[in-house]
This record gives sequence, structure tokens and C-alpha cells, in this order.
Amino acid sequence: MKVVLAGGTGALGRRIADDLASRGDDVVLLSRNASAQSPHRIAQWDGASVGRWADELRGAVVINLAGELVDRRPSARNIALLTKSRVEPTSALAAAAAQLDEPPTVWIQMSTLAIYGNRGDEVLDEAARPGDGPPQMAGVAKAWEAAAADIAAARKVVLRTGIVLDRGTPALNRLSGLVRWRLGGRVGSGRQWVSWLHADDFLGAVRFAVADQSMSGVVHATSPNPVRNAELMAALRKVLHRSWAPPTPALLAKVGAVFLRTDAALALFGRRAVPTVLEQHGFEFQFSDVELALVDLLRGGRA
Repeated sequence: MKVVLAGGTGALGRRIADDLASRGDDVVLLSRNASAQSPHRIAQWDGASVGRWADELRGAVVINLAGELVDRRPSARNIALLTKSRVEPTSALAAAAAQLDEPPTVWIQMSTLAIYGNRGDEVLDEAARPGDGPPQMAGVAKAWEAAAADIAAARKVVLRTGIVLDRGTPALNRLSGLVRWRLGGRVGSGRQWVSWLHADDFLGAVRFAVADQSMSGVVHATSPNPVRNAELMAALRKVLHRSWAPPTPALLAKVGAVFLRTDAALALFGRRAVPTVLEQHGFEFQFSDVELALVDLLRGGRA
């Protein structure tokens, strides 16, 4: 099949592109840089307006990941940047699809479980209502999904994704770095839930959503076993052979976030999401235990 990826030059986009191409699919990346280094064919676009690239969408599978990384300070300027970087490309894709005589066959719209905000111990499945804040999480995610609400496609899946754990990605690099620096204790109370997913299961979920003709609407791409922050940090310490580390109080996490130019809410807020739809459709996870997932990623599967 032909697959068009918007945002396909980012870390997760490259993983999806390589994975699908290795299975024989014709992969096309939409990129602002026509000379970008990639083993896949590139169609140039500006991420804002309809152009000649629109023909690539005809009868194709479209996977939209376009958007800036969320790991930044929650300033009004950054929130506007995060929102625009998602809404503008999605609106351009929607306008392009609407003018085609043969719409895309499947539309995979990436989203995030951060749309639920900070939800304590509430178990969240696909029927849960989005949160009212904070703006950098729920606000950005709701605007992103709204831009794709009227997409012209035979079938659409909104893939709300947890924290994807993969080698060399910002999320796992930061977590493992803190542990190696002997700062791998729980953050805040340590009771906040972390909805996580091994990269192999993320790729599997994308393939599954494309292939299963009966699947549509909101789908959670996350492990069936979310863990608390304290459990995640303990598993990281064990896998990286580090002893107990002192906890990081919430106030210190907020101060540290300023120097790291990140958002303390990424560590202090949490949500307990479960992949009800994937499981109901028969998807089988390779990694449902966070410690085994970390062993695979950080030690190459060596116990």
C-alpha cells in the first residue's frame, strides 16, 4: 500500500516510515526540506497550504504526526507554537483531502493521552472525556484533534498515544540520564500514573490500526499496565544498576524544569489510561511489563 506521512522526519515518524517500508509499503514523506536525508521518497510542502503534494494523498493511507516536541516551557508563546505546529499542517491536509476525487483510504491522526490532563487514579478508556487543562497538554491536544474532525477519508483513527519508550528519544534519554546522575528517585509524591508504551508495540499499534477495517474513532496506544512514577523510576534504577536515590520534591522539580527548559507538569501530572479498543480488537502487546521493556531498550534484552 502507499503510505503518506506528515511529520515523518521526526523520531517516531522515521520509525514508522522504516517499519512500513521494510514490509514492502510505498512510503512518502511530506517535508519542508526537499533535500532532507531520507531513504524514502519526499514530497515537498510548506505545512500550511495545499500544493502539488496533495495528489500524493489520493487513495493512500495518511499518517499525520506533524507537530513540534512538547518538551518545552509552558509559556504562552510555546503553547501557541505547539498549537500552530499541529493545527496548521492538519488543516492543510484536510483541505487537500477534501478536493480529491479519491479520498485517502485510512487516516491515522496522531494525538496524545495528555488530552485528559491530570486525572489522578481515574481509569481512562476511550470513552473518557478530555480534560479542561492545562493548556500545554489538554488544550493543544484538543485543538489538534478538532482540526482533523472533518477529514475526508474512508476511515479515520485518532491514536491517542502514551509516552513511547524508545532508544535515543528525548523521553527515555532524559529519564535514564537522571538515573545515571543519581537523581532517579520518585518525583513529587511518586503516585502520579505514567501511561507508557514500548516502541515496538507503538509500531505494531499503528500497523494494526491501518489493517483492521473495523477500527475507527479514538484508540489508545498505550500499555495495558500503566505504572506510578515511583514504580517507573525504581524499574529504571534496577535496569541501570543504580541504588536507591533520594526523591525529588515537587518544588525542586519545578525549579529544575526552569533550568532544563521543560515543563514540570510532564513529570508531576499523570493519567491512568488503558488500551480498551486495541485489546477488544485482539491486539497483542509484546511488552506489558515496564521493567522488561526497559531491559530490552537499555540492555538489549539482556536480563
